Amino acid sequence: MIGDKWTLLIARDLAAGPKRTMELHTGLFPISSRTLVARLRDMVKDKLLERTDFGGNPPHIEYALTERGRVLLPLVDALRLVGQSLNCNQCEDRKKHLGFYCEACPKNFQTPEAEPLSRSAPAPTPRRQRDDSIVLL
Repeated sequence: MIGDKWTLLIARDLAAGPKRTMELHTGLFPISSRTLVARLRDMVKDKLLERTDFGGNPPHIEYALTERGRVLLPLVDALRLVGQSLNCNQCEDRKKHLGFYCEACPKNFQTPEAEPLSRSAPAPTPRRQRDDSIVLL
């Protein structure tokens, strides 16, 4: 159950609250949608997740951790601490390739240094040359 690939990462992403399938898919790059849906179904069957169908078109389905699923969170935190102490995390590589850290990354909570304010006037923008061509459709 918890040894299956992606299970702990799904639990990590649902720790903050319920999410839709595509929200999970975006945060769990490079998982395929087929693998994600299969893992979500298995986790619902194992009573780690609760699936709520709000209906509508397109379907609005959310997944949330159950009490049984929340038992996994201390394990996820412990694994994160071990990875950080061994300097095994790939945060910077993920940031370079995707442009963001994973949602649970502590680096999301670091505030960047502010740039000093400049009092000079902004540079003028160059004018566009006039285009007299006619577009025929």
